[in-house]
Amino acid sequence: MLYALIGQDAPGLLEQRLAVRAQHLARLEALREQGRLVLAGPFPAVDSPDPGPAGFTGSLIVAEFASLSEAEQWLAEDVYVRTGVYASTQVRPFKKVLP
Repeated sequence: MLYALIGQDAPGLLEQRLAVRAQHLARLEALREQGRLVLAGPFPAVDSPDPGPAGFTGSLIVAEFASLSEAEQWLAEDVYVRTGVYASTQVRPFKKVLP
């Protein structure tokens, strides 16, 4: 089943986010290689694809997992969670309708 994994960034941690980004992307790439990643990306803090020093307010990942608990565990192990970049997270079942 698909799940939406949502992380809300803690304020003032853009440098920390950027420092561990490669590790975060490597885990997403593994999901993509397994054919389980639907989409992933950050929420810019301003209306721009490159928010510069304004940074990001969080991220959205939509991916396939065997269960809600597996999706929650995957997110709990992410470097953004482990290093405090995400102040809060949530995982919700997701039903893709379009496209």
